[in-house]
Amino acid sequence: MTVATTSVELPDEAATLELGRRLGAAARAGDVLALHGTLGAGKTTLVHGLAAALGIVGPVPSPTFVLIREYTGRLPLAHVDAYRLGGSDEALAIGLDELLGGPGVTAVEWAEIVDDLLPAQTLHVHLSTAGAGRRAELRGPELGRWLAGAGDAA
Repeated sequence: MTVATTSVELPDEAATLELGRRLGAAARAGDVLALHGTLGAGKTTLVHGLAAALGIVGPVPSPTFVLIREYTGRLPLAHVDAYRLGGSDEALAIGLDELLGGPGVTAVEWAEIVDDLLPAQTLHVHLSTAGAGRRAELRGPELGRWLAGAGDAA
């Protein structure tokens, strides 16, 4: 399987939200987004944009302490925060495997903790700070589909 990579400069929070919106516009049932980055890199901000594109109305807080938050929209969204999980065994215990590849979209923050559970077609988004803004590196075997939906953001 060929995996493609591209980088996107995100000069401000609005650009991070917009990238999330554009990825949400391209999302299909069963899609998984693995979000990587340090605290404050923009993972939850990207999910806010993703949720907006999926037609989810209302706040989309970080699931840090509840681990998984689920929302109803054009497609269901499962927002997972793996930061407090001890690894894949704990992720399986809370039912992550039932969400992956399911009828909606699953966005996993701190995805490196459960990387061995993620499907091969997962879109990995590595967020980092870049000067006053951020940079997103997108990597996955279906990157062309995601970028076609992302339009000018990528």
